Amino acid sequence: MHDFLRTHQDFFDYLHICIFVRANTPFITIVLMTMDSLVIAGRQFRSRLIVGTGKYKSGHETARAIEASGAEMVTVAVRRVNLDRSKESLLDFIDPKKYFLLPNTAGCYTADEAIRAARLGREVGLSDWVKIEVIGDEKTLYPDVQATIEATRVLVKEGFTVLPYTSDDIVVAKRLLDAGASAIMPLGAPIGSGMGIQNTANIQILREMITGVPLIVDAGVGTASDAAIAMELGADAVLMNSGIAHAENPVLMAEAMKHAVIAGRAAYLAGRMPRKLYATASSPMQGVVR
Repeated sequence: MHDFLRTHQDFFDYLHICIFVRANTPFITIVLMTMDSLVIAGRQFRSRLIVGTGKYKSGHETARAIEASGAEMVTVAVRRVNLDRSKESLLDFIDPKKYFLLPNTAGCYTADEAIRAARLGREVGLSDWVKIEVIGDEKTLYPDVQATIEATRVLVKEGFTVLPYTSDDIVVAKRLLDAGASAIMPLGAPIGSGMGIQNTANIQILREMITGVPLIVDAGVGTASDAAIAMELGADAVLMNSGIAHAENPVLMAEAMKHAVIAGRAAYLAGRMPRKLYATASSPMQGVVR
């Protein structure tokens, strides 16, 4: 029974077990709670959490954290993994039959570098999907948006499915869509900062105006509440690495992030109550015995 529960953990994550009492006899009802799928370029993903693979203490810790996160899509830096497998590689700990690998161009500072990295990832058989990341400033790791647009345009023409890391600027987002991007991935805060969503207004504007492709908050998430806020703002998914890898207990934090994304998505779909300046009594005053 234990093996069955462990093997089917992803299924039980969507079950609610309700205990009722009828005629002094408790009975159990199991309710299946399904999360709507994330769809990118026609491909469906059940999980709305995407995780990175850098900064962990070991390959084994990486594998355990990814499993705990429930993520289906996993990013790998083309320029930072041993692709020829001549020695131990990060890829030894990630089962491509279980996870969808998303190569990224981390460490690239020009459009040409990013384009070459994407081509390399495809040539070695990783994927014809790519997360484009072109850094414009070494201290903040903010994206060079013009170079990102250029790389996106070139790679889309070459048949890549491109997911660009970008700023939270709606004008840039529209330019990326014109270039053929399959998602818009604005930063919530600087990469690795863990500061959470710093400009909620811009994320809300992007949510209202970007409807044809997924909106994925990428970078800046430091803890589970940050992930929940991103989803409550309407993000279709969250991509993170440092928030999990730099936690004191990465595996436990990965599990927390999984539940935060699920809760945030449910809260967004449910619709929060209006904010009010003054109190409103929870119980009606009519019929109160005085």
